[in-house]
Amino acid sequence: MARYIWLLLIILTPFIPACDVRGPDDTNKKVTLQLNWKPEPQFGGFYAADYKAQGLDVEVRPGGAGAPTIELLGSGKVAFGIVSADEIPRARLQGAKIVALFAVYQTHPQGIMTRASRGLNDIGDIFKNSGILAMEKGLPYSDFLKNKYGFDKLKIVPSPFGDLSVYRTDENYAMQCFVTSEPLAAAKTGIKPKTFLIAESGYNPYATVLATSEDYLKQNPATCQKMVEAVRAGWRNYLDAPAATNAKMRELNPTMDAETFAASAESQKVLIETAETKANGLGVMTTDRWQTLIDQLTTLKVIDKPIAPAECFRDVTK
Repeated sequence: MARYIWLLLIILTPFIPACDVRGPDDTNKKVTLQLNWKPEPQFGGFYAADYKAQGLDVEVRPGGAGAPTIELLGSGKVAFGIVSADEIPRARLQGAKIVALFAVYQTHPQGIMTRASRGLNDIGDIFKNSGILAMEKGLPYSDFLKNKYGFDKLKIVPSPFGDLSVYRTDENYAMQCFVTSEPLAAAKTGIKPKTFLIAESGYNPYATVLATSEDYLKQNPATCQKMVEAVRAGWRNYLDAPAATNAKMRELNPTMDAETFAASAESQKVLIETAETKANGLGVMTTDRWQTLIDQLTTLKVIDKPIAPAECFRDVTK
């Protein structure tokens, strides 16, 4: 599962691919989609998409820890990439004119997991009780939680990035997680997990966001429209029937077993399909949601000045 880290200052080393052609739409059919993590259900719709039906030849390139997707987009090394919404305002203010085209997760899958035996009822209870919280410091959601709840009763330690060793041994331990990933693994240990979405606290940026650069969009509007249409259809197909695509992704990522692929694909549906998407289509984004995010990032001093929501996303299907 994509690990929630800022990618803006990472040196471009193993992930530098050849640049996608930036020619006009009628000659620019071969493009790269750079993921920010390994092939897993959070990317299922991108692997299920029939790009050829839209006249596109798309290479879906897996990522990993430290994949500098924002930088690859900003430098024109790839045409499309997967980012989190809260990366975009910061990138734009630092000169990388990135725009969002399609938001898979309407509810962010980042969460905090602890043992069910603790009897906690909501995310605020994590911070009202003493214990250990394994979480990356300095990220927007971490700063938001600190401002809202305070960390006075907790010992904050580095994220284990999926390692459940301490979870198995310390009842008062909590850890950051993706709710479609670590809780499934935790349940297999026989120690029942309890998971709280960080979105419950009020911080809920779009996640697994298909993005491109402003420059690429200006030069290739038809290609971007076709890409979004292919992706939207791909996600519809994956949500309805994920098995074949899971098998394909498992060939690329054998570290996740077939049972977990299926369970993760099922658990994420509620985060992807909402009343908003049912009314306006998968991947939809709104000005209000972007404005709320920009206001929060400004308050947290993640960005030093607000920007207009319209700069951050585009609906290329209209």
